[in-house]
Amino acid sequence: MPLRTDAMDGMVCETIMIPGDNGDQIQAYVARPTGPGPFPGVVVINHVPGWDEFFSETTRRFAQHGYMAICPNLFSRYGHGAPDEVAGRVREQGGIADDSVMGDVDGGIKWLRSQPALNGKVGVIGTCSGGRHTMLAASKLQGLDAAVDCWGGRVVQSAEELTPAQPVAPIDFTADVSCPVLGLFGNEDRGPTAEQVDQHEVALKAAGKTYEFHRYDGAGHGFFYYDRPLYRQEQAVDAWKKIWDFFHRFLGGPA
Repeated sequence: MPLRTDAMDGMVCETIMIPGDNGDQIQAYVARPTGPGPFPGVVVINHVPGWDEFFSETTRRFAQHGYMAICPNLFSRYGHGAPDEVAGRVREQGGIADDSVMGDVDGGIKWLRSQPALNGKVGVIGTCSGGRHTMLAASKLQGLDAAVDCWGGRVVQSAEELTPAQPVAPIDFTADVSCPVLGLFGNEDRGPTAEQVDQHEVALKAAGKTYEFHRYDGAGHGFFYYDRPLYRQEQAVDAWKKIWDFFHRFLGGPA
């Protein structure tokens, strides 16, 4: 939604507690535009580096563009501190379990669907490990209308790469994907590699799913992360345009 200088817009942002996996009370950062709505909803899934400033800013960005957004803290059970410290504890314990993430994302979906201002549509977006979790959510959870996978690593996994925390490869559940998928990838990424993105696309096509993949030359992993050397301005700006167009078409969000 292009910014207009005459717009009298605003947003409400706060950290709340919601029921997550197994009914655990977890933190979630929420942001929504002011006004009565209705607004489409988006669940934002954080990456392995943590529930950090990038994800709170991204949640607010969705609100600025006319969405009601929620970002559950997938690491709530690992204590508090600087995001990289908490993420370090997660890694030391073998990573966060897929089942835990799905329970927490489902909690975010249910929170959005309980809001009177929702327009009835909910999407999900995640980057890196969150992209992988996005594909699991699109296959395993109810109530999603669109999914955006940003360079999700380990969507394609060999048997040797599976772990107790990640016991399944999301690509194996492609037949169960229940909503349209947008994939955004850098051609210089090594996780997922271009070959793995090819495999993912072949699986979606074979299963007859609605999807679109966009791949960027000159970009690798994490090319949205403007606070890191990974950032690629031209590719990131274009990819965000793809996100707004995709969610507009499938969630009824602003053009």
